[in-house]
Amino acid sequence: MSEIDILAIFAHPDDVELTVGGTLLKMKHLGYRTAALDMTRGEMGTRGSVESRAAEAEEAAKILKLDIRENLGLPDGHVFADDGSRTKLVRVLRRLKPKLIFTHQENDPHPDHDHIARLVRESARLASMGKYDEETGAEKIKVPIVAHNVFSRLVAPTFVIDISDFLPDKMDAIKAHRSQFYDPESQEPETRLTSESFLGELETRSRYFGSLIGAAAGEPFYVREALNVNDPIELLTRPMNLYS
Repeated sequence: MSEIDILAIFAHPDDVELTVGGTLLKMKHLGYRTAALDMTRGEMGTRGSVESRAAEAEEAAKILKLDIRENLGLPDGHVFADDGSRTKLVRVLRRLKPKLIFTHQENDPHPDHDHIARLVRESARLASMGKYDEETGAEKIKVPIVAHNVFSRLVAPTFVIDISDFLPDKMDAIKAHRSQFYDPESQEPETRLTSESFLGELETRSRYFGSLIGAAAGEPFYVREALNVNDPIELLTRPMNLYS
């Protein structure tokens, strides 16, 4: 069975781990089928190669306990919401049939990230229209909900997911991308991501968003659509311990 519950769609082979790794681990723990779709192979990265990054992504997928990880193979640095890219993504969505999609924040300063946020929203809608891609039209799906991971401090999250129990494994999945982060033995050029302090900054970020909900660590998201809440008591009275 290829159908999954949650699909994380991000630009480069380490973006899933950096943004929603803890949430994917938690969702898997709760019994959901999870998947990741890397949109490019990261060939424009300063360090590593397409081959090494693919191997690292495979190792990280095991740590995240993903049911599926695929790569759409769009050109790194040249991603747009054009018709060819939309058709490729629509076909993946119709095959995997996700109920929920996680992706980049809109207006992210990285062009690939920003364009993918738009590409995902358009493709999620087009996947429900049988005549858009007649080759797979019979497989049209209900429009998945799209939740954007919050990158900018200027964007207020709609919700924050408590990943306190999963932060160590999230960090291990990030470190699996060893070509991209701190490695004192590497002879490749240094970047901001490869500084010794960067991993600590990531963990601090998770702990900051956790503090907003009274948890040890969290991952923030926003949705553009109004949420259909069946039980506001269940939603709004979970323990937060912020003012006790």
